[in-house]
Amino acid sequence: MSKSELIDAVTKGAGISKTAAGKAIDSFVDGVAKTLKKGGKVTLVGFGTFSVSRRKARKGRNPRTGEEIKIPATKTPKFSAGKALKQAVK
Repeated sequence: MSKSELIDAVTKGAGISKTAAGKAIDSFVDGVAKTLKKGGKVTLVGFGTFSVSRRKARKGRNPRTGEEIKIPATKTPKFSAGKALKQAVK
């Protein structure tokens, strides 16, 4: 499902305009991103949890040359599906 398809689904489900649905989705995404950037997590009961996962620095290899390289530590977004979402997908 693309963003425009999601906007159409929200428009039909909530009975609001496409503009309002688009703003609501953009606001949701911005809110989640800002919370994760601060190190927090967002929990939507039944749907899932957005959180930040930390990856330690590690050594890797350049596949072309075989040279060892250092991969720096990073933070990456993570999503864990909730029980209701898991059951809905079954």
